[in-house]
Amino acid sequence: MSIPQSGGGPIENHAQLAEYLEAGCKPRDKWSIGTEHEKFGYCKNTLNPLPYEGKRSILAVLQGLRDRHGWKPIDESGKLIGLEKGGANVSLEPGGQLELSGAPLENIHQTCDEVNEHLKDVKDIADKIGVGFIGLGAAPVWRQEDMPLMPKGRYRLMDSYMRQVGSMGTTMMRRTCTVQVNLDFSSEVDMVQKLRVALALQPVATALFANSPFLDGKPNGHKSWRSRVWRDLDSDRTGMLPFVFEDGFGFEAWVQYALDVPMYFVYRDGKYLNALGMSFRDFLKGDLPALPGETPTLSDWADHLTTAFPEARIKKYMEMRGADGGPWRRLCALPAFWVGLMYDQSSLDAAWDLVKGWDTETREALRVAASQSGLQACVGSIDMLATAREVIAISEAGLKARARPGAGGLIADETHFLNALVESLESGKVPADELLDQYHGEWQGDVNRIYGEFSY
Repeated sequence: MSIPQSGGGPIENHAQLAEYLEAGCKPRDKWSIGTEHEKFGYCKNTLNPLPYEGKRSILAVLQGLRDRHGWKPIDESGKLIGLEKGGANVSLEPGGQLELSGAPLENIHQTCDEVNEHLKDVKDIADKIGVGFIGLGAAPVWRQEDMPLMPKGRYRLMDSYMRQVGSMGTTMMRRTCTVQVNLDFSSEVDMVQKLRVALALQPVATALFANSPFLDGKPNGHKSWRSRVWRDLDSDRTGMLPFVFEDGFGFEAWVQYALDVPMYFVYRDGKYLNALGMSFRDFLKGDLPALPGETPTLSDWADHLTTAFPEARIKKYMEMRGADGGPWRRLCALPAFWVGLMYDQSSLDAAWDLVKGWDTETREALRVAASQSGLQACVGSIDMLATAREVIAISEAGLKARARPGAGGLIADETHFLNALVESLESGKVPADELLDQYHGEWQGDVNRIYGEFSY
């Protein structure tokens, strides 16, 4: 989840809303890659989720990173709730999931180095206090009531509202983890093409990264339960966004969509004010009940944009949101997958050619099927495994065309970061399949074995 935005002046006319998004446009040579990933922490002696405070806790991990690895604290109402260093942030998801929001970097080699350093530092602190971390799309054993709610005002408001809309909002908050990548666009036209490809191909990412087959200690019938959760959370702010594929889509159409997303909060003087279900359109007119007579700033608009949760979204950059959290190697594979598709024009065109004939019903059916069946999904004539092979080939070609070397020039490009996905194509199995094989085999139905064998 995002930290409060800052630096935006008053909104004096409607055009500023689209201009805010358009200000994110960058020339190709300034495009960067920002990787985000979440993981579950637990007490090694009990296998229970981490509380906020205590000897074995989220707070102890944050303090250790601050004191031993040079991170600067981020406080809210006197509580340590995040860290920052060098353009990156460590933040807390609602149920205590620890998230790295990486700095904007030039290539996958750098972002993978960042991931590796972060996980090494987290493990250094965790080992000292008897804590473990694991990358999964959903908590495999813990019940809803086992999961703490972190002391962030934003989450208290969201928790209340989530209980009134959909049926899985609080499950999403406490019991899911993802890995995402944030990418740039050069113009409105470039943004439109990228967002359409991103939304259409999120089900392929969901299938390739599916890693949440367990809930409440047993199989849940899905390869990606995290994806299933997002389908029944809050229809006003989630989904595959059919309007993005309509003629005339652009920044202003996104503004109109975001204005119709009900508000959660307004951030003032270090506190989150309750604006649950209120309208940003009313806010623009000075009619917001939470702040009568006051009109919003661009910081308020930036905050509000973080409360829409579709499968891909734009702010001043684009976020790919369809993948489960997972094993170490796949944290680098996710940005490689999308960079190969998005940052080479020939590959982007090829990806669009692949998906441009899919209609709204097909895209949604692929989303559902990917959640349930992973690479074994099939929708009409579309076979997920065959489609994933095409998509990975396009991504690999894009990475080769980028030709960004690593290891001092010893590695020619970024294609090797796709190896984990290529292995899945060859075997037909994604992490969820491997976990289910273990559950039905060596583990003999004991999901708790997952902690010893799959933690970082």
